[in-house]
Amino acid sequence: MTTVTEQSTDTERRTIYIVAGVVVLVLLVIALFSYRSKEASEQADQKANQLIAALTAAGAPTPHKDMIVRTLGDDGGAICADPNGALNRATLLGSLMNGAGGPGMRPIIADNRMVKGAVLIIQVYCPDELPSFQEFVNNLSFDNTIRG
Repeated sequence: MTTVTEQSTDTERRTIYIVAGVVVLVLLVIALFSYRSKEASEQADQKANQLIAALTAAGAPTPHKDMIVRTLGDDGGAICADPNGALNRATLLGSLMNGAGGPGMRPIIADNRMVKGAVLIIQVYCPDELPSFQEFVNNLSFDNTIRG
């Protein structure tokens, strides 16, 4: 095994460490000033209140307003990013299954309340996406399967 003798001097190494430290410090200061936490805007509060009112009118349980604001913000978050995309539709269809895994997995006729929350969220946060999503939902088979 061979060892390599150090070619740089203490001054050169110290200069590299100082320059690297200054660069990290400058980047940290830039990051702190440019980072904006997702503050609850007035629009996010209004939309959360609309959603809570719609969920209450539908007889659905309502989460805390702060949770809605943090999750959906003022633009609907992930739900409104692409509600009619293939991945989101597949996720929805995957939740309308019998709960078995593998070969036992089968689609079910779910309760008509299963997608009501998603429809209400899209109605409040991204109403322009509602007609095509509603058309997709209308093509699914639902019935009154949950008592209570």
